[in-house]
Amino acid sequence: MAWFRVELTEDEQRVVSAERESHPEPHVRRKMLVIWSLHCGLKRQQSAKLAGVGLATVERYVAAYRDGGLDGLRQWKVQGPVSDLAAYRDVIRESFEQQPVSTIAEACVRLEQLTGLKRGQTQVRRFLKELGLKWQRIRAIPVPPKKTWRNTLPSRPCFTTPS
Repeated sequence: MAWFRVELTEDEQRVVSAERESHPEPHVRRKMLVIWSLHCGLKRQQSAKLAGVGLATVERYVAAYRDGGLDGLRQWKVQGPVSDLAAYRDVIRESFEQQPVSTIAEACVRLEQLTGLKRGQTQVRRFLKELGLKWQRIRAIPVPPKKTWRNTLPSRPCFTTPS
């Protein structure tokens, strides 16, 4: 395959120049910076160094521009993994709001009963946090101490002379 040379039209130059500084998404600004630097005559390695990305990333940006133009550069198709518990989100939230649990271990058991999916404590803690459920610390209510003979002693020590 031949080496693709980036040459922007006048309209594309105006759009890239504006979007490399003012686009709301930082990754799109970085893509526009790479395309602009390649248009201005920098080599791909130099463009990668300028934008703080790798050479393979610059190649992906150029391929996206070649295949889809500026609209191809603006696309962002990154999506992380989705938890299996997400399908039961409403059921879990309703159950935990009606009857809160006191420990994460208890939450793990409840989730397994509700969904049939066994998850570890760290995963359950993270999922519940994503749901907006918060851990609330429960403590004893402090009460004043009982009066004992120790509380009736003078606050300062008394020194006496030996007899």
